[in-house]
Amino acid sequence: MQAIVQIRGLCRAYRQGDIEVVALNNISLDIPEGGFTALMGPSGSGKSTLLHIIAGIDRPTSGSCVVRGVNVAELSETELAGWRNSQIGFIFQTFNLIPVLSAFENVEMPLLLTGLSGAERRAHVEAALELVGLQDRMHHLPRQLSGGQEQRVAIARALVTDPTLIVADEPTGNLDARAAADVLELLTVLNRDAGKTIIMVTHDPKAAGFARRMLHLEKGELLRDEEMRGV
Repeated sequence: MQAIVQIRGLCRAYRQGDIEVVALNNISLDIPEGGFTALMGPSGSGKSTLLHIIAGIDRPTSGSCVVRGVNVAELSETELAGWRNSQIGFIFQTFNLIPVLSAFENVEMPLLLTGLSGAERRAHVEAALELVGLQDRMHHLPRQLSGGQEQRVAIARALVTDPTLIVADEPTGNLDARAAADVLELLTVLNRDAGKTIIMVTHDPKAAGFARRMLHLEKGELLRDEEMRGV
């Protein structure tokens, strides 16, 4: 299967005063198109840093991260913003919905940066909300939704531009067990039936069990790479 992400010799270090903190140390791996990969590891292991570099939110100190043939680190800030909007769907732990906007308006936000007409945007938003089972909640504000529903809105927002890659940073971290299971089932369906490539950071072994591959990081190094049966 063709690799959608190719990482070679990736390092990321930060300065904290006179101290250099190494977040990632010489990471090399391929992530296949259509895969569902979980990144696991203790706090400070580098898993979120790796996810952010893949998504173009952070840049490596050295090495390369190529996504669909594009070396993300070589893009300018303007190019990076356009690339992220078209290629990456990001799901956050804290949902990051705008409180004064309806579910429809929150999902529509990424489309405002495109050349789509209002009618085209509406069609995309309604399709995304239907996909996550919230077409009947499109006019509700975030405070009128449960936590699980808010995360579904966030997933619809991540899907609305039909991105190449969905990256999720602890997507079930703020949810109860039932809502978390619903969100993970939805991600599984998106991967299995819609062919979306998903990379998910999690500290929860149960959540990671929904993935088809598990990468274990510790102290910035890739320790284990396990193929899973998936669900």
